[in-house]
Amino acid sequence: MSRNVPTYRRLSDSLQAQIRADQQQNRLSPWRALDDEALRRNPARDIANLHRPAFTRDVEKIIHSAYYNRYSDKTQVFSLYKNDDLTRRALHVQLVSRAARTIGKTLGLNLDLIEAIALGHDMGHTPFGHAGERFLNEIFHANTGRYFQHNVQSVRFLDEVFNYNLSLQTLDGILCHNGEFGLRAYKPAPLQGFASFDCLVEECKTDIDRTDHLIASTLEACVVRICDMIAYVGKDRQDAERITDAALLPEYSDRGIGASNAVIINNLTVDIIEQSYGTDKIQLSLEGWSELEDIKRENYLLLYDNPDINRFNEQRIRPLFVALYERLLADLKRGDESSIIWKHHIRFIEQHQGYYEHHNYLEKTTPDQVVTDFIASMTDDYFIDLYNYLFPGEDTGLSYVPYFKD
Repeated sequence: MSRNVPTYRRLSDSLQAQIRADQQQNRLSPWRALDDEALRRNPARDIANLHRPAFTRDVEKIIHSAYYNRYSDKTQVFSLYKNDDLTRRALHVQLVSRAARTIGKTLGLNLDLIEAIALGHDMGHTPFGHAGERFLNEIFHANTGRYFQHNVQSVRFLDEVFNYNLSLQTLDGILCHNGEFGLRAYKPAPLQGFASFDCLVEECKTDIDRTDHLIASTLEACVVRICDMIAYVGKDRQDAERITDAALLPEYSDRGIGASNAVIINNLTVDIIEQSYGTDKIQLSLEGWSELEDIKRENYLLLYDNPDINRFNEQRIRPLFVALYERLLADLKRGDESSIIWKHHIRFIEQHQGYYEHHNYLEKTTPDQVVTDFIASMTDDYFIDLYNYLFPGEDTGLSYVPYFKD
């Protein structure tokens, strides 16, 4: 199949007729999440009304949350490029939301819950993408015996560090977006309540493999889970092709699902709708699943496990994480309230709690967790500037690929 003649799949005529008939009768999925069933830690707060139903409130809480802006300078795969066409997490969460809402609307699901999960799911991501996540986890685990994972940190920011009183359905979807690797079908598990959820979060902090087996409690969360993959597999390829020194990357093959981002998104969307409409699960056909697995494997080979990319991260960025972590931890333990971790992190949290129930962040948080929270909240540029500020004159070995070069 030529890359120059992309094949856009379409829904079968019979399914299109069925969906149109159901929509004319205002039939929605019997398995959709209901706003009236939203659970909150404090049910007396955030009472839903006509123009702001339960999950709409969650969307707005996330968009206006303290760290939402920071998505805009957190990179996905390629860091240290002055290139406005490369994807940052701000765009990624929107792409996930858009793809998931397209599928969710066709399946008759709750679009507000889908949007809330999609926009909040990467809040806990570190600077420098998954490399930064790996480095921070290694340091945190060496110091505490506990694990750092971005999905768990997303929940922590939205539920613990800042008490936004989000619904359990939204928090569960955010936690579980990083689970169930390699499945063809995603079927929700029953929602057990906050006590069970809190135990699950704690298990993820003490067992690094627990995340791999998370099962979301709603179809909406299952849609976001699979759309997270749909949104990045093609976009990461597109980003690679836009980097000026991308000669190290061979031309991608067309596995049948498509070779370009637009075709991949369309064809996987069609496949999911065809296989999932009128069922209690979100699933791919055997063919679609196989194609998605193939394209992910190719991405890992060419991008995520690329030795040139990983060698740079290991040699240049890892030492900065270690040095910055140790310096911030020392400043915190010294009780130096003039230090950056006090001025830019602890006081920032205290100032942005707003009308939410106040809690003493320092009293309930260990020093290592405070430092980890701070680093996880940073953007790429802030991380570099902070390092240069704390270690003036030291050569980091980092430099941005400029917009213009010979």
